[in-house]
Amino acid sequence: MNYPEPITKLIDSYMLLPGIGRKTATRMAFYTLTMDKDDVQEFSENLLSAKNDLRSCSICGNITTEETCSICRDESRDQSTILVVEQPKDIMAIDDMNGYNGLYHVLGGVLSPVDGVGPENLNIKLLLNRLRDNSAVKELIIATNANPDGEATAQYLAKLVKPAGIKVTRLAHGLAVGSDIEYADGMTLKSAVQGRREI
Repeated sequence: MNYPEPITKLIDSYMLLPGIGRKTATRMAFYTLTMDKDDVQEFSENLLSAKNDLRSCSICGNITTEETCSICRDESRDQSTILVVEQPKDIMAIDDMNGYNGLYHVLGGVLSPVDGVGPENLNIKLLLNRLRDNSAVKELIIATNANPDGEATAQYLAKLVKPAGIKVTRLAHGLAVGSDIEYADGMTLKSAVQGRREI
């Protein structure tokens, strides 16, 4: 069936979201039509605000509305550890478990030659500069996902950092191989952080 152009465009827009196929996008589009106009307006404003008002922290790469994120500004956090993650959403998953109180660094992805992602495409240089400029850092905890690209990225970072005399550890494999950090439960994440190992 050919829908009117506005609903077709809305369906196509919902299909841009990960994991959303045509059927789900169609349901979402038609549900949007039943929403109050004020709710739709607020929804659209929230989308634009998230896109326009958020930026990357100049220190760690986390999302923030300011120059630096609240974690980097928090002097009560353990300044001797930096936990490296792939994406900002991973910070939220780990920080919510209340089992880690150090600093973070967001790579913005992982090394993936197949996808054309090399070291120059990630926030590795920013990380190395942080480590060089901050002698308080004694341990780098690598929390990339437990998949081949995540493992390769962890090994690459370890080779770069270990010569500087900084302890490099990896989250314990309490996380299922092939799983994403954002979907792990709090106890699994806590166990993985506490059971990290040196690489």
